[in-house]
Amino acid sequence: MDGGLVARSPRVIRVVTDDSPGQIRGARVKIFGRPRGVGSCSLTRGPYNQSVRIAYLDAFSGISGDMTVGALLDAGAPAEPLIDALRSLDMGACFQVETTKRGGLTASKFRVITESRDHAHRHLKHILGMIDQAPLSARVKQNASDVFRRLGEAEAGVHGVPVEKVHFHEVGAVDSIADIVGACVALDLLDIGEIHISAINVGSGTVNTEHGMLPVPAPATAALLRGKPIYARGPAVELTTPTGAAIATTLSSGFGPLPAMRIERIGHGAGDRDFTDQANVLRILVGERTGAAEARLVSVLEANIDDSSPQVLGYALERLLDAGALDASFSPLQMKKNRPGALLRVIARPEDQERLAAIVFAETSTLGLRIYPAERRVEERRIIKVETPFGTVRIKVSGHGSFAPEYEDCRTIALRTNTPLQRVLTAAQEAYLKLTR
Repeated sequence: MDGGLVARSPRVIRVVTDDSPGQIRGARVKIFGRPRGVGSCSLTRGPYNQSVRIAYLDAFSGISGDMTVGALLDAGAPAEPLIDALRSLDMGACFQVETTKRGGLTASKFRVITESRDHAHRHLKHILGMIDQAPLSARVKQNASDVFRRLGEAEAGVHGVPVEKVHFHEVGAVDSIADIVGACVALDLLDIGEIHISAINVGSGTVNTEHGMLPVPAPATAALLRGKPIYARGPAVELTTPTGAAIATTLSSGFGPLPAMRIERIGHGAGDRDFTDQANVLRILVGERTGAAEARLVSVLEANIDDSSPQVLGYALERLLDAGALDASFSPLQMKKNRPGALLRVIARPEDQERLAAIVFAETSTLGLRIYPAERRVEERRIIKVETPFGTVRIKVSGHGSFAPEYEDCRTIALRTNTPLQRVLTAAQEAYLKLTR
């Protein structure tokens, strides 16, 4: 251990309790005490998105900050350097990692223990200063600061005040700072290059806050998850907290089904409660991306239209594709009163759903729109350039070996050289086959 921190082995105790929720007989608990001095615990992993290692957070029972840290520790993040990093924040707290059970699943529970429950309120600049002055890696500092900034913006929007004026109540408390910084440190230690998250179970009912009783999801949580796939299932309690939502929306590459990966490690982070009908855990799958087809959640937007001109419909299609639709098409349709019409179908990323819906209403005559989720699978592909007598053509090659010349390349060459398009396509196909023999 470097930088002046006095090494203290964690006290390992054996908990023997009644079978109260959240505890099991014989659970192993590690309690990490306060340091005697301030030291360095700088981590030196590379920046995110430069590693092929990915993580999938399965938030079927919601997500919170402590559940995230617990899941990452359970998946193999070493506890000692993580605790050293939290000690460097000099918050005067102890940290506990407990092996417990939730719904029959073994899980790790991360706890922050403070002497006083009267946590001081902090402003964003104070928290960012704490993070900046701590001896953490640049990647950890950047990600932890980004999470707090997003959280601050959400709170500011909910309360109608500038972000500089937001008092971080629970967010600014010691345990929440430890949760966010701890999650970023654990991701660093596991060298996670990409994070994906399932649709999030937010829970239901109400929750007591410093502003009184509020509906679930809490206003800040709802603001953070705007445009993301969420649902409510299970007990009528808060399952996703603002801290968990901020971590998810700030650090993830996308929301949807499990991506194609080879699983190396599995971890479960325990929530505070133990439910009878579901395991109250956040599951994390860590592994490497594979070459299998990509699967992701998309939104499908549909409308039946029978009173717009072809010119208007063609323009609407162009607008949708230019605005980021993954695909958009019209299909002939026989509607009521025997009127010919068109079925507009738009495939969109969930976060683009509302923006594209607004374009449909603005550019077509439809008064209604159907929106539903679907799974989209995309075959792995690569691009190879080949030389033909007419010019260079890109070839799209699938993971199974099928291939096709890029139409726009062939079209451009055909027009420039006054060559029939079919001849250019044939030449490109022959060039690719010759290259692969």
